[in-house]
Amino acid sequence: MTEPHPPRTTSKESTAIAPYRQSDAETDPEGSGEDRDQDRARAARELGDALRALTAAATSTEVDAATLRKIADQARDLTGPLSAASRTRHTAPSIDDAKPGRRMYNPAVGPGNPIAPPMRVEVGDGVVVGTCTLGLAYEGPHSYTHGGVSAMLIDQILGHAHAALGRPGMTVALSLRYRRPVPLETPLRLTAWVPEESITDRRTGPQATIATQDEPDRVLVEASGVFVVPSAEQASRIFGDSRLPSWQRDRY
Repeated sequence: MTEPHPPRTTSKESTAIAPYRQSDAETDPEGSGEDRDQDRARAARELGDALRALTAAATSTEVDAATLRKIADQARDLTGPLSAASRTRHTAPSIDDAKPGRRMYNPAVGPGNPIAPPMRVEVGDGVVVGTCTLGLAYEGPHSYTHGGVSAMLIDQILGHAHAALGRPGMTVALSLRYRRPVPLETPLRLTAWVPEESITDRRTGPQATIATQDEPDRVLVEASGVFVVPSAEQASRIFGDSRLPSWQRDRY
C-alpha cells in the first residue's frame, strides 16, 4: 500500500490566511485595537477551555445518577446569564478579528467553542499542518474517533491550504478514505497541501492526511477536496450583504 506524501517543508505559524486561521487573542500583535474586545476574547477562550474540560468529564464519568442530576441542575443555572446578550446566525461574533483571521467559535479551531479540540494550525511553504488531541467526546467506534469528526478536521485543514494561496473559498467536493482507525487521546497531525496542477483561476484541489504525531508517515485517513472562490454575486446570494461582515465582503 503506497502512502501519500505531502511536500516536505519546515512549517511556521502563518499570520495572513484570514478568514480561516486560528489565533490566540493573548498573543495577537495587532488585534481589534479595542482592549475591551481583547479582554472578551481572552474570557471567551477561558470559558471554552472550562467547558471543554466539563465536556471531557461528562463523557468519561461513571458517577451515580444523583450526582449527574445535581450537575445537570447546576449547568442549567449557567445558561441564563450567558443568554442575556446573544447574537443570531446572521451576525458575526464581535470578537472575531479579520487581521489574524481569528474565528473564536469555529467548531474545529475556535478556542471559544467547547466543541472544538481546538486544532492548532501552522502554515509553511507549500504545506499546512494541524495538531490536536481528541478525547472521549469525539468517540465513534470504542476508543477511536468518529469518522464525521475526522471529516470536519480534514475539511478545515483543506480550507487552510486553499486560503494560504491568498483567496478564501468554499468546499464543493470532499472525498475521504479511512485507511485505519484514528485513536483517541493520542496527539494527531493533519497535513494539507495544494498540488500545483490542481490550481486554476477559481478552483483548487487540496489534499490532506491524518496521522499520529509519533508516526507521521503512517497515514490513517487521506482526503482530497475541491474548493472554489465564489464570485461577488455568489457570495452576496449565499451570505447576503447584511449577513457577511464587512471584512469578509471585502475579500470576495
